Amino acid sequence: MNMLKIAVYGKGGIGKSTTVSNMAAAMADKGLRVMQIGCDPKADSTILLRDGKDEMKTVLDLVREEGDHDQFTLDEEDQDSFTLDDMVRVGYKGIVCSEAGGPTPGLGCAGRGIIAALTKLDEKGAYEKYKPDVVLYDVLGDVVCGGFTMPMRPGYADYVLVVTSGENMSIYAAANISMAVEQFKNRGYAKFAGLILNRRKVKNEDEKVAEFAEDIHSKVVGSIDRSDLIQSAEELGKTVVEAFPDSDLSDQYRQLADSVVAECEVLSC
Repeated sequence: MNMLKIAVYGKGGIGKSTTVSNMAAAMADKGLRVMQIGCDPKADSTILLRDGKDEMKTVLDLVREEGDHDQFTLDEEDQDSFTLDDMVRVGYKGIVCSEAGGPTPGLGCAGRGIIAALTKLDEKGAYEKYKPDVVLYDVLGDVVCGGFTMPMRPGYADYVLVVTSGENMSIYAAANISMAVEQFKNRGYAKFAGLILNRRKVKNEDEKVAEFAEDIHSKVVGSIDRSDLIQSAEELGKTVVEAFPDSDLSDQYRQLADSVVAECEVLSC
């Protein structure tokens, strides 16, 4: 298969990182080479793929340690002492994990930080070295400013998915993201691949999200039930797929992973 590069957006707190990490684990279980890049200033996207360990330095941590150039204006002529190996950790089933990180609290722009971090990963040859089958960009979706659209630009993700529930604010955020994709569709940016329903037991939730998908001329590519197993797995520092592989919830994540791969392959034709 050709490399699939997918940016997953969603409102903060919607369970986006948990969903992305479980998809990554499900894909890796099927033998795919997976890379997951966290594009959220909290830098916690890949922690469940690394047994809950948080010792990993972010790309912007490494840039700041250099101390001799602007963390937001890196270019190809910048010289630095850190390597690609410093920027990544290999987690569950060989998943390559990297975290963009964010600016020093109170200083700088998180969106521009994402630009700097993805530029560094590109410059260091991350895709050439690890040759992933699937790259997952986990992106905060509360604000769709220029920096946060970086993963959907040419050369990065080819497809955009949005995690949403039936809650009004979650759907509102999803609508803004879909508008951003529509705004850039004539510039060769990523294609909108659909919605992922992460249920919150809202009244008429499935119907609300299906109606929203129809309104934006898209589809729901998969859905995940609300479950206590998610928290139980997180307490173990693992994904549900790793911690409870025989559960119905793990089967839902596997079905979601299969559906996402299939939908992106259809869109690539």
